[in-house]
Amino acid sequence: MAEIDIRQHPVHFLHLRQITFCLLISLCFPSLILSQTTNLNKKARKKIYVIHTDKMGPDPKLGSDFKKLLGNNIIQDNDVFMYCDSAYVNLNARLVKAFSKVHIKQGDTLDLYGNYLYYDGEKGKAFVQGNVELINKETHLYTKTLNYDVNTKVASYTDSGKITNAKNTLTSIIGIYYTSQKMFHFKDSVKIVNPDYVMSADTMDYNTESGTAFFTGPTRVKGDSIDIFSEKGWYDTKKDVSRIWKNSVIDNRKQIIHGDSLYYDKVSGFGEAFRNVSIEDTTDKILVTGNYAWIYKKPEKFLITDKAVFIQISKNDSLFLHSDTISAITIFKSPESSYRLMRAFHNCRIFSKDLQAKCDSLSYSFQDSVIRLYRAPIIWSEESQMTSDSMAIFTKNRQTDRMELYNSAFVVELFDSIRFNQIKGRNLTGYFHDNKMYKIAIDGNSELVYFLSDKEGQIGWNRAKSSRIEIYVNKGKITQIIEFQNPDGILNPPLKEPDKQKLDGFNWFESLRPKNKSDIFRK
Repeated sequence: MAEIDIRQHPVHFLHLRQITFCLLISLCFPSLILSQTTNLNKKARKKIYVIHTDKMGPDPKLGSDFKKLLGNNIIQDNDVFMYCDSAYVNLNARLVKAFSKVHIKQGDTLDLYGNYLYYDGEKGKAFVQGNVELINKETHLYTKTLNYDVNTKVASYTDSGKITNAKNTLTSIIGIYYTSQKMFHFKDSVKIVNPDYVMSADTMDYNTESGTAFFTGPTRVKGDSIDIFSEKGWYDTKKDVSRIWKNSVIDNRKQIIHGDSLYYDKVSGFGEAFRNVSIEDTTDKILVTGNYAWIYKKPEKFLITDKAVFIQISKNDSLFLHSDTISAITIFKSPESSYRLMRAFHNCRIFSKDLQAKCDSLSYSFQDSVIRLYRAPIIWSEESQMTSDSMAIFTKNRQTDRMELYNSAFVVELFDSIRFNQIKGRNLTGYFHDNKMYKIAIDGNSELVYFLSDKEGQIGWNRAKSSRIEIYVNKGKITQIIEFQNPDGILNPPLKEPDKQKLDGFNWFESLRPKNKSDIFRK
């Protein structure tokens, strides 16, 4: 084989350098070559193609640029295929007017049907009219007229539409469907109808893949077992889970929950609430407030903390209770019988118009309407202060009926600015009428110190012991004392033996007494 001197063939040498450069580019940047090839193909395709027609010919009315197609027609523009019974086609301008049994197919998942189609290939716009149906996997969109962008794959309607997706049927006046993102944007009279509820809104976004609705305006979800209102949030229609905020309310037909931010799982019946929380029980007419709470619908229970307050609503005198944590649970004695038990833990303070209290913890049984106070409890009623190891307040019709003090009961009543009437014993029972104490009975090693004044203002005092003492009270003042079984006592002048004018264990806790409903937060 003869040798070739490339210096004598400069054209061949130049070609060799070009070939070598192209090989290097293709090896190092294959995506660039593919991109350029694709762009060339796109630029090369300047007109649409008629893949099949039964009959094609000119139409003098439309000019020589338009062809009339009849029969089974298939028209292609890039990845868009159009089917119809008849059509007018301008191949160079990429225009199509199709009639009867119109079907647009793009990709493997999107199908668009209607009675009439106007297609502009240069702009990538399709307008479909008459019995329009768009199908994208399990999502079906029905409307009268639809605009569809084949490049962005965005469909829109402005004259009412209906979407079916899984168990949901969605309707609105205006809608935009981003098919690639599986996302709808709805406006004006938006509604989702589900077998379990109906969701209504003014504006909403809906993800057809996850089944999640996002709303930024007043929205309501109403069903037999749930009623939700909010102005911002989302609802997962497949999992029945919601997270809402801004003027949010959840009514699960057991409680009505308010909060700055709410979470609720309808299936498990579990919910959480954050900041400015309130839980209202319409059955027992109670209200609890705080800054954090969780709830369960079945079994019905809740816990609330961070400035927690329990309010027992009454026409004449509502009761306010504050503690670090308040919880409640419904206890089932049988499938037909149940009652609620409420508990409050740490730093409990109670205020009502006629009764105030302080203790470390308490419980309230709705079965017998009894409030039980534990660990250094104190109760104030008008001018009286009561202390003991533990206490129980029995109520009827949301009013105090009687009070029982167990072990080391001690009652102190302010006689004047420096003197105190006092009663102590093992156990004490106080009786109420119209929320006012009118009688006190004390049993077991009873002792008392009480002061008397005559018409002239002369004061005397007495210290006595008895097995049982009954005291009658009117408007917070002792009016009568009855001592049983060998009472022992004597009336003394006010200045005699001042050291015996106070019983052992005497304390005056007026500084701890809540003065109003806001004072229950005072430490």
